Amino acid sequence: MPIQSDGDEKILFGGPPCRGFSTSNQRTRSLSNPVNGLYRHLLRLARSWLPDWVVLENVGGILATAGGEVVKDITRMLRDIGYETRIEVLNSRDFGVPQDRTRVFVVARRGSEQPRTIPRQVSAPPTVHEAIGDLPPLENGARFSWLPYSGPACSEYAETLRTKEGGCGGHYVTKNSQKVIERYRHIHPGGNWRNIPAALMSNYKDRTRCHTGIYRRLRDEEGASVIGNYRKNMLIHPTQDRGLSVREAARLQSFPDWFEFSGSIGFQQQQVGNAVPPLLANAVFSGILEAETKSMNEGAGGE
Repeated sequence: MPIQSDGDEKILFGGPPCRGFSTSNQRTRSLSNPVNGLYRHLLRLARSWLPDWVVLENVGGILATAGGEVVKDITRMLRDIGYETRIEVLNSRDFGVPQDRTRVFVVARRGSEQPRTIPRQVSAPPTVHEAIGDLPPLENGARFSWLPYSGPACSEYAETLRTKEGGCGGHYVTKNSQKVIERYRHIHPGGNWRNIPAALMSNYKDRTRCHTGIYRRLRDEEGASVIGNYRKNMLIHPTQDRGLSVREAARLQSFPDWFEFSGSIGFQQQQVGNAVPPLLANAVFSGILEAETKSMNEGAGGE
């Protein structure tokens, strides 16, 4: 069913499914995968609506998929309907997010003026401890819809994300088996599955083929690795032998504590992991707002 337009759209933003473009899925990174062509539906809306801006977000792997033909096709289709484009490869850490997460943004502006480069943040991003150190300690399988903070905020970043009520919700942790918890105990901060004794991974057909992100324990004094499918990857709390809670992962993504996720714990984890970090999104759209404001001011001055 066609999506109707009211004729006054300013920005069309979308993120086509990224799994087929991910570097961890080599077998699906081709144009023969029908999912990888879904970006054309977003561009179909752009052709129909002709908004002032089109923004498309995806994982870094999209740049190399099909020898770069996917990105070439996107920019070509946008150019054909009157847009100038800029491809930005942005790391969340450069925008104050305590996480090493790179994403590709195709930013397109209707008309002859090319979008400007999005300015990076100069100051260092917060560490894992500075981001989540004030959240309450939890046990494996914890289920708390609200808990008070365990102490004062550990950074200005955390202070900004806290609620005024002295606590927050979302303290949901996947309940792992005792075998998994025993594996956790062998992993030091910054370590991964390689720290686990072979005897404890006997159910793995070939443990040497495990991805380096599996069973990774975060370091308090560093930023986090990618908060993607953190439940499946067994991302471990820096000091507690358990997986991250929904709220901890949300903090590392820069979600404010008042923001609530819905559905089952697995679905909430997926919502957090798949999201564009709010601070990164804010940088992208603040740049667009600044460009729009400048254009309006120049237009008013020329009358």
